[in-house]
Amino acid sequence: MPLQDHMKLVSVDDHLIEPPHVWQHYLPERFRARGPKVVEATAKADSLSAVGKSAAATFSARGIEAGDQIWVYEDRPYPNIGLNAVVGKPKEKWNGDPMRFDDMRRGCWDPVERIKDMDTDGVWGSLCFPNFPRFAGTLFLTDSEDKQLALACVRAYNDFVIDEWCATAPDRLIPLAILPLWDVALMVEELTRVAAKGARAVALPENPVPLGLPSYHRSHWEPVFAAAQHHDLVLAMHFGTSGVLPSPHDDGPPLMWLALLGVNAMQCAVDLLLSPVFNKHPRLRVALSEGGIGWMPYILERTDHMWSNHKHYQDIDQDNAPSELFRRHMFGCFIEDEAGVALRHSIGVDQIMWECDYPHSDTTWPNSRANVAQQMKGVPDDEVHRIVELNARRVFNL
Repeated sequence: MPLQDHMKLVSVDDHLIEPPHVWQHYLPERFRARGPKVVEATAKADSLSAVGKSAAATFSARGIEAGDQIWVYEDRPYPNIGLNAVVGKPKEKWNGDPMRFDDMRRGCWDPVERIKDMDTDGVWGSLCFPNFPRFAGTLFLTDSEDKQLALACVRAYNDFVIDEWCATAPDRLIPLAILPLWDVALMVEELTRVAAKGARAVALPENPVPLGLPSYHRSHWEPVFAAAQHHDLVLAMHFGTSGVLPSPHDDGPPLMWLALLGVNAMQCAVDLLLSPVFNKHPRLRVALSEGGIGWMPYILERTDHMWSNHKHYQDIDQDNAPSELFRRHMFGCFIEDEAGVALRHSIGVDQIMWECDYPHSDTTWPNSRANVAQQMKGVPDDEVHRIVELNARRVFNL
């Protein structure tokens, strides 16, 4: 059997839809009036003019309608409640943005119901990225006028995730935190705080440059990498966190960048492998969330070849091939990727983890176990077990 009953599925990439009370409960009282809150829209508005041309906005096919529920932050409307939270709906009824909480499965935003949905799906463990703050908390970097409020919002989100969401089932829900990306000292402070509270990972952008931040080649990030290594936290770099869509132009449908989402992860991998990061931080771990794995053998072979030919006149690691660094530091995550499973030995079986992507349109819920079993046909039991469970337990210290 390709997936035996004792193998527990651990998803290293799911998403939670923040319930309306998060910031109004966890923020200090002085920040609540301008902090994120859910309101009923009373007038029609254009979603793109309201929130800018982010991935969240361009995925939506319509603007704000009267009667919609929307987030408001610093008096600005954000219509991306439940971004693509289509789990449980027939595909014929999928669209960009469910606009009300009662239009979603309760498991999207209620951790007790999430556990029930995981049980239905045969999934044991789940690591969830945020939704409203964007997958690496970049909204508080790019959209905040008051950075004291933004810092309080980051801390409030992390307290909610650790003390409420994951505390519902601490052996099954894996805490991932966000950081105040605009200030490295504050990032280290918050990373240290959440590590003490039990976080297992922190989210960082796949590429900080489009967000107005230095690249990962710069010493700017050294204190953050050192702190993550010291506290043994995984750096989770999710597709789309740079805010850049992998699309050749703006004329095509969203399906175009959905099909190309692995390109962002490919660029992230090569960027880090040719940077000084892993040489300076030999125990650092990076998860390429929702990036797929089928592309990995090619890009590792190509990067190794270029490294061998051109390393001698460039300021890069002269001793460790990119593929060697990859197998020490980086982990690919896949939902459905039969090509990647077939090429698992070229990638490294210990570098592969499974993800469910609940509640988004890529999710395999409620048939994850059957789906994984189909993908793992012909794979030896010990390799299946490592891919679906044991690698995640090792990487995230579960």
